[in-house]
Amino acid sequence: MDSLDAYSTCPRLRPDTLVRLGRVTTATLSMQLLKRGLRHIHMRGPRALDSSRAKFVGEAFTFCFLPLREDLGTLDSYAKPGSMREAIEDMPPNRVAVIDARGETGCGTLGDILILRMRQRGALAVVSDGAMRDVAGVRAVGLPVFCDGAAASPSIGALVFAGWEGPIACGGVTVLPGDVVAGDGDGVIVIPRYLADELVEAAEEQERFERFVLYQVGRGAPVLGLYPPDEDALEVYRTWLDAGEPEA
Repeated sequence: MDSLDAYSTCPRLRPDTLVRLGRVTTATLSMQLLKRGLRHIHMRGPRALDSSRAKFVGEAFTFCFLPLREDLGTLDSYAKPGSMREAIEDMPPNRVAVIDARGETGCGTLGDILILRMRQRGALAVVSDGAMRDVAGVRAVGLPVFCDGAAASPSIGALVFAGWEGPIACGGVTVLPGDVVAGDGDGVIVIPRYLADELVEAAEEQERFERFVLYQVGRGAPVLGLYPPDEDALEVYRTWLDAGEPEA
């Protein structure tokens, strides 16, 4: 079986997985992925359009653009079958729209009207490695939106919409439909769906231990022997846990 085809057989996520992943940071999740041999999971380019709305986690719904070819990138293409508008209407609720814009920042892949429609369709967030247009209106919609800048030109100024719900590249990272995508102030990372359930407990434990480390460093403890911990530090950590995480 092709490795991409295997995604169709992945079980559904546990009901609480996305909620629990949403409580930890992308920095924590990236470390857990690194421990599992995955390094190319952090998107380069997309950043929060509104820093007050940067936190999200959800399953990816993918959109793909190709370089402009003038006979395809026309005003008429907006209304033809297979358009971005049709793709938006096909997107189920509670998904993260992830857009492969080929890193093109000379045009806006979406504007406020289409972002608003995505919100009405139940989208959790929008991520693009290209630019957005109508950015004041996009911010007003209230969705977490990550992109690589602003541009007045529409998408057909430099791109052709090519389809949805297939493998894409966004910000230099391969994204498959159903992958878990998480964002916060540090950026956007991609978690292979088959690893999402497994990551939760390890990520929560990492953040619990790092709260302990911050507590100890705040009291003047040196980092050497504490982070990463030696046996003495682990014993102090267990005592701290038994005491109910004082002053965490």
